[in-house]
Amino acid sequence: MTDPIADYLTRLRNAIKARHRIVDIPASNIKKEMTKVLHNKGYILNYKFEETDNHQGNIKIALKYNTETKKPAIYHIERVSKPGLRKYAQADALPRVLNGLGVAILSTSKGVITDKEAKDLHIGGEVLCYVY
Repeated sequence: MTDPIADYLTRLRNAIKARHRIVDIPASNIKKEMTKVLHNKGYILNYKFEETDNHQGNIKIALKYNTETKKPAIYHIERVSKPGLRKYAQADALPRVLNGLGVAILSTSKGVITDKEAKDLHIGGEVLCYVY
């Protein structure tokens, strides 16, 4: 697989469109960190890291939906930096998603964090995806 992060985002997007409650995704360290960020920001209900026979393991993600309207918490999720064209942002030029209502997930020297946390720490990094 050439782009595991795009595969992760596509599996989430497809599960949301199919109205699934739980989605299984092959694990990696960066996917685990992205899952933690999505949970901390309230975009997913819960997650569980499962160890399997192979070295990789799985991530079980419980998707979050509004109880009255049945709308998903993740309206749009989009890959920004791709293997063919990496996108980096400096600390003073971090992207704003939906005028601050959305979240940009960045890979920095301090780990995988959101754009707001990177602004507070005054560090830049690779912009992985936008979520709103």
